Formats: sequence, C-alpha cells, structure tokens
Amino acid sequence: MRRLLAPLYKALWGIRILGWNLALLAWQYPFRKTFAVAHCAPDGRRRSLIETLRRFPRAWKERERPEPPPAEAFSHLGRVQSVSTAEQYVEVHCQAGTLRIIPLQPDLFCVRHSPDGKFPPAFSYSVLPKEEDWPACAFTVTEDDHSVRIATERLVCVVRREDAGVEFHDTSGQLISAECEGAGTAGGWYACWRRLREGERVYALAEKAVNLDLRGRRYRIWNQDPQNFVRGADPLYLNVPFLMGLHDGRAYGLFLDNPAPAVFDIGHARPDTLTITAEGGELRYYFMYGPAPAVVLERFTALTGRINMPPLWALGFHQSKWSYFPDAEVRRLAETFRRLDIPCDAIYLDIHYMDGYRNFTWHPERFPDPAGLIRYLESMGFRLVVIIDAGIKADRRDPVCKEGLERKAFIAYPDGRLFKGPVWPGDCYFPDFTSPDVRAWFGEHYRPLLEMGVAGIWNDMNEPTIISVHGDAPPDIVRHVVEGRGGDHREYHNVYGLLMARASYEALMRLRPARRPFVLSRSGFAGIQRYALVWTGDNLSTWDSLALTIPMLLNLGLSGVAFAGADVGGFGGDCDGELLVRWTQLAVLTPFFRNHNHLRGRPQEPWAFGEPFTSINRSYIAMRYQFLPAIYTAFWQAAQYGWPVMRPMFWEAPELAGSPGCDDQFLCGDHLLAAPVLRPRAVGRDVHLPAGSWYDWWTDERFEGPADVRVPAPLEILPLFVRAGAVIPTAKVTPYTPPAGWEHLILHVFAGSAESVLYEDAGEGWGFRQGEFRLSRFATAWREGVLRIHREVEGAENIGSRRWEVVVHGLPAPAQEVLVDGQGSAFAWDADRKVLRLEAAPFQEIEIRV
Repeated sequence: MRRLLAPLYKALWGIRILGWNLALLAWQYPFRKTFAVAHCAPDGRRRSLIETLRRFPRAWKERERPEPPPAEAFSHLGRVQSVSTAEQYVEVHCQAGTLRIIPLQPDLFCVRHSPDGKFPPAFSYSVLPKEEDWPACAFTVTEDDHSVRIATERLVCVVRREDAGVEFHDTSGQLISAECEGAGTAGGWYACWRRLREGERVYALAEKAVNLDLRGRRYRIWNQDPQNFVRGADPLYLNVPFLMGLHDGRAYGLFLDNPAPAVFDIGHARPDTLTITAEGGELRYYFMYGPAPAVVLERFTALTGRINMPPLWALGFHQSKWSYFPDAEVRRLAETFRRLDIPCDAIYLDIHYMDGYRNFTWHPERFPDPAGLIRYLESMGFRLVVIIDAGIKADRRDPVCKEGLERKAFIAYPDGRLFKGPVWPGDCYFPDFTSPDVRAWFGEHYRPLLEMGVAGIWNDMNEPTIISVHGDAPPDIVRHVVEGRGGDHREYHNVYGLLMARASYEALMRLRPARRPFVLSRSGFAGIQRYALVWTGDNLSTWDSLALTIPMLLNLGLSGVAFAGADVGGFGGDCDGELLVRWTQLAVLTPFFRNHNHLRGRPQEPWAFGEPFTSINRSYIAMRYQFLPAIYTAFWQAAQYGWPVMRPMFWEAPELAGSPGCDDQFLCGDHLLAAPVLRPRAVGRDVHLPAGSWYDWWTDERFEGPADVRVPAPLEILPLFVRAGAVIPTAKVTPYTPPAGWEHLILHVFAGSAESVLYEDAGEGWGFRQGEFRLSRFATAWREGVLRIHREVEGAENIGSRRWEVVVHGLPAPAQEVLVDGQGSAFAWDADRKVLRLEAAPFQEIEIRV
C-alpha cells in the first residue's frame, strides 16, 4: 500500500511546495520538451505536425541519458604504424587513428586521440594554460619492437605497438597505470579502459554520495538536481571528471578534459577495469604523477586553477533558510544571534526576498527597504548574501527579460525558437553563459544589489535545473555560442553552472574591485574553484547524511574544490537537537560552515532546540572563531598549492588509504585530526591515529600512533587531536570576524618536533598580492629536555597580529628557564593543566628548558 501511495504523496507534496500553477508546468514539461525535440530537426528545419507526432514516441524514449555502447561495439586504434616527433609532442600513428603525446612537465602528460589524425587547437573551459603556453619540457623518444617510450626526468609514457595501449611508469620502470587496450570509438562515443590493480583505490570525481573510495561503482558525469539525495544517488549537482588513484603508497591523477556526458565505471562491470566513456567531444586526458597526493593536486590545480583567497568573513558561521522573510524576521534573527552571544558573520536570503521569484528584484511588501535592512545588519556585524537563480522569467514586461530578448542572450533551439522551462517564477528563459557578452550583460545586473550593500551572491538551480516531475534539464539539441565556436547543450550542459559562477565572479571583480568576491554555487565543473565556493546541495536531516558529509567533502577537496561545505543540520526533513549538535561539531573544521534548511522543515537555528543544545552549539560555533587563524592558513595553502583545507587521513601517508577512519575522520590543515560522532546516543567512539605522537585537544593526553584508541565522546565533546610539535594559531572569540584581522593571537604549541605555518593578511582586499602579508614558518624541536620553537618570516613583519600568547602543552615538568630571542622571559606554569604560558611579540626563537 505504501508503494502504491508514494506517487500520490509525492504529487501532493509537490503541489504544496510549488503551488498549483508551477506544479502544472512541472507536469507538462516532459511532454513539451519531447514535442519540441521531435518537432525540430538537427539542421534547424521544423518538421510537420504529422512528422512530429510520428517521431514523438521515439523522442519520449530518448529523454533519459543514453547508456554507453557495449565494449564490443568500439573500434580500437589498432597496431602502431609509425611515429613522428615534434618539438613539444610525439604523434603515434595507428591503424584507426592517431595519438598525440604531449609532455607538459616532467610529471604531467597530455594524451589526445584523433580518429582522423587531425588535432585542432584544444579548447577547454577548465584548463587555463593553452598548449603553447607551457615552457618546453625535455623528453626523449625511444622505440623497439614492442613499444614507443616517451620519457622525461620523472615519468615514462609507453605506447604498446600491438594495440596502442598507453602506460605510465616511473623512471625505475615500475608501473603506475596502464590501459588494458587502446582507446576506441563507437557512434560518437569515446572510451578508454585502464587496469585496476589489486588493492588500488580511487578517489575524487567531486560530488559523490558514497564512501571515500569510489571503487566498485559506476558514476555519471552529468550535473543534475536529484531533489534531495540519499546515499548512492548519482549523479548530483557538481561533477569533475578527475580521479586520483592510489596503489602501494603512490598516487597518480587522470583528468578527462571533456565536458560532454561521461561515465566512469570504476571496477563495477569488471572488477579489474576502469572504463571511461564520453558521449562526444574529444578524448583528451591529462595524466599526472605524485607519488604524493599533494603533488598530484598541485599539478591538477596548475591545470584548472586554485581558489582565490576568500574574504575572512566567508570563513565564519553563516545562517540560512529557505526562506527568511519578511525583513522583520531577518532583523529578529540577527538580534537573537547577538543576544544569545552566538557568533555569526552572514545571513542568507532565499527566493522569497524576490518579487514573484524574479532575479534582481525585491518583494515590495516583504522587503520594502532592503538598503535600510542591510545597513541595520552591517551595524551589528552581519553581511547579507542573496540568491540568484539561472532562469529569467519569460515575461516581456520584465526589464531583464526584455533586455535579454533584445540582446539574443538566451539559449534557443536550432530553428531559433527560444527554449523555456519552469523554475520558481514559472516559465523561464536561460542565459547563454558560454557567450562572453551574455556573461557581462548578466553580471551588470548585480550592480544595484552591490551598491545597496549586498556582500555575496548565491547562484542556485544552475545545473541548470528545470522543475519537473523528476527534475530535468534543457534538451540536448538546444544551441550555445561557446565563445563563437557553437555547440549543443549535450556537450556544454556540465559547464553551465561553472560559467554562471564565472559571470558572477567577474561581475563582482569589475563592479567592486577592491573587495574579494563571494560567490556560492550549487553546480560546477572542473575549475569551479576559480570562481566560487560550493555546497553539497539538498542533503537530508538524517544521521546517514551527516556521515556522508565527510567523504563527500573530502572527494570534493581531492577534485581541486577546496572551499566546500554541507548544509549543517540537513536541508530536507526535520533535524533534532542531538543531530544538530553533532553536525555543528563536524562542521567546525570544514571549509564552509552554514546552517540551512527547508521551507517546511523544523527550525534548526543553533538555539532552536533549547538547552543543553543551545549552549553546546554556541561553544562550537565559538570554537570555529577560535580556530580561524589556523583555518585561514589552510586556505592560504589551498590558494598557493591547490591542497584541500579538509584532508583525508592518507594525505601525508598514502599507505593509510583504506585504513580505519578514512570515511569518518579527517585532517584540517596540517596538524588537526577530527573524529566527529556520527551515530545517535553515542558516548564514545574509536579513533585511528596515524604514526607519530598525538595530543587530545581537550585533555592534553598524549598517544603514540599508529594506534586505534577508544575515546569518550559525550554530547558536548568533539574528539579532536593535535600532532606533536604543532603550532596551532588561535584567536579570541568575537561576535563576528574582525574587519582587519587579529591584533592578538594565541599560539598553542604541543611538545614535539614538527613544522607549522601561520599566514596573516588584512582578510579583505588584494594588498597581499603586493606583499602586504606575513607568513610565519615555525619549526619545533624537542630534544633532551629542551623545546625550541624557531620562526622564519616571509612578507612584511609589520603585517598581522602584534601580540602573541604562547601556550605550551605536553611538557613533562615545569620549565626551569624560558628564553625569547636569547633573553630571559617571564612565564606562568599552570599546574592543573600542565601548560606553560608566556606573552611575547612575534619572535625569532623561543627556548624552553625543563
């Protein structure tokens, strides 16, 4: 009975959320879409009504994305026939096509496949450097009866003569990764097959609602709104066709530079085979070798870009809901945060701030004075972030729509008819963000919002999503400008969100150049990190969604998307006090920290469930502000090197891949290890500690790893550990992030030997690009009763905090003497906590004798 009633329940729920008019449009859309596809020939000719009706059943069956052809349907490259060498590449000519092998760096190769032997200049929305921009990379070519070998000082690409299969080896001859057979084509599809070795693990692909190791499953690269997702749902909003393989402690990366729909079968159909198929475009991939995961991410983000330093306020706590309205409710929300002494930096407005859900409008009754509201929020230290969806209301009376029509800014069918589909305002047109003129035109509409003080932009529904019975997208045949090249929606659907975020980012840079842009995007593709931060979309208020947060954010980070988060408390369904506390604890050390939930969901602000939950949530949100100097430093590393802020357990020790804790604990920055509680009513949990010495953040108890330890975790405790030797910079808690950085920092030093960094700048603006920053590199050494903390500085010493409190943990006995830059210094010994405290200006060296 439940199964029979489920569709009815879903329909009634949809009507309740959407309203009758939008629900009717959503029901009609699949039929309208199918009719339009059947009516329009690929060459732009409009078919007759009779021909359209005849083609309708076939078009209806083709609404879903097609499955790749079976392996036996593909024609392969065949045997190698000849080899030609140019200054920057090698071409391997085969029976049924040509491979171009391009060594870009000693540990980075590009492999291109052409059935006809022609290689036009590579076009990519994801890869920043063009082929000709790379400096010459020295390589040698050797041939024998079995293979062609293209070797750099770090990597050897081997093309087998018998089948043109491509292998990669290190310079000692050890295999890193190999194709099972040469690449193939079948009716517009491309495919390659790579061996998966026993024990090999595979990560990344961006947003996947599964465990961290992706092996054993099949994944689609197609951005779509799943309308709330559960474990195993695929695909989701943001996909990146990049994977990281890890075997015997050695990491490599493979990036398919093709936005067309693709499928990654990672040992699902054949347990020992990775099968990559793409529905059009070019088979062009980049292979990079570590062996450390950090090196792989550095190479991948050298290709696709890295995050820009965000404004400091973006790292604070943010509060959102679908939706806060009218303006009096927003004011009460802000006042409650300050009255309850819960830090918060930003409040979000979802679609109900708009007039008729139309972009770039304000509802005249709900928000009669938006500029006044923003001034009021700013006086209390809040920033306002507003949502902007992809669709523009299809109404010629709407000034944005009218302008778009005059500029021919919207995507259209091959016969010139504009495509439209239902979103929140009703039927909408969709800007063609593959056109630079359209990106600039759309971005100009942010001007009034920015002039009245809106701090950030939230791009949503930008897969793009059409509201339909099951969620939908524009038809494949819809045309795009593609920077003047032309193309269809099938091939460029996956970059729509990326390019909308680009339009927003470039607009903020143009309209407010002195400030760092804040753009939040639901969808994206490889390179999204250049323009926006992301979140994992419409999760659920369940313990399993909480558990999924860790592997999902880790795989996003391993895909180059360092600035990401999940809706704290869950978006769909109803949260409760315990779940909200545990989610808040987890999110303290995730890159993006925002509480957000559903229009019909139970309220889940930090105080929503009363005591003891309010006090615990307050303490952990405050903890976020305490750790901001360390988190901000991790963001600097992401901007410099492409490293994740939130890192998997195997980040520094790849041999830990697959060990306990990979799916339910993580590293934040270099030295913090968090093991959140992910089950209800838990009072303890097991934690895997890697090799080395670790301290419990709360008790200073020291553990020797590798070890699996059982630790207490009552509701008020997040199990948290610090690597011995670490210097953890912290700040005093404030109601919101300080506008010009911190004057006073607290450096927590944990006895041991390690290296740490602290990055400081103004937290806003671009002065750091002209040297207005300070980077402190600490080296701690603990030997024979003496702890030395040595510091070296890059940048300007007069930038950043002026006064430091140094708190030293883990000393076995009270200190006998403390020297700061060679001079004796006063200090205090806390006998209860067994910590040493001293005040100092930024120093060069501290020596503590026990």
